[in-house]
Amino acid sequence: MSGGPDSLALLLLAHAALPGRIEAATVDHRLRPESVDEATMVARICADLAVPHAILPVSVEPGNVSAEARVARYGALEGWLAARGLAALATAHHADDQAETLLMRLNRGSGVAGLAGVRAAGASPGGAPLIRPLLGWRKAELQGIVDGAGLIAAVDPSNADPRYDRARLRAQLSATDWIDPLALATSAAHLADADEAIEWAAQGEWDRQVAVNGAEITYRPLAPRAVRLRVLARAIGLLGGDARGSAIARLDQALLAGQAANLGGVLAQPRGAAWVLRPEPARRTPGHDLK
Repeated sequence: MSGGPDSLALLLLAHAALPGRIEAATVDHRLRPESVDEATMVARICADLAVPHAILPVSVEPGNVSAEARVARYGALEGWLAARGLAALATAHHADDQAETLLMRLNRGSGVAGLAGVRAAGASPGGAPLIRPLLGWRKAELQGIVDGAGLIAAVDPSNADPRYDRARLRAQLSATDWIDPLALATSAAHLADADEAIEWAAQGEWDRQVAVNGAEITYRPLAPRAVRLRVLARAIGLLGGDARGSAIARLDQALLAGQAANLGGVLAQPRGAAWVLRPEPARRTPGHDLK
């Protein structure tokens, strides 16, 4: 819980639905002077509801502040979850968040997996059970719950800071009356179904068309491109490589053209009707180096 309207609404709804069965935590990233007071406010609200609450201070590594704060936040929450013996972590992502994520990723040319947005149930980065029970709710509805309880939510100025892509998109959406965030969130759910179907097909392609022989993987592709990309990504990962997205698409294109390519520390070469992947040798083999 940050103390914003979304997380306060989640607290109130969870307390009403599961009285005596929830706990709350506030991660203090210590990036703003107000963060201590906001965490204290949340602790006070939780005390009034008799909900156990913890404040988890973290240090954010330099670099991409948003990404590093997310890493620190989930690390702290996963540790808290395990220490308290709790079954799952719930976050307050809602339909407007989902709509923003879908539009941002469309603008970046993301594939099906990215366009699926966040899922109603899944796992945190560290593998803890993670649920998002508010994906069917609009932000205004959640604000109404907080207002109805007589609470005043904390305001994070970064949510309206035009330096951030999401804040700029949020401002545009608020000024547009013909886009329905709930409909966009529904589309993201359909894309999540499609992503699951592609993953299922990729598993079948792997079982039938892939042979793993030590540090060499032989793939005889039969599936459409979307499925082939999943198989190639899995093969590269098994061989210790790290590559994704457009780079894997370029690898697929090179292999279809009969060309060898290096990607993520893995050498891929056509061999008849098959593609053979193995760790890239110390002495480079001629081929396209895909970054």
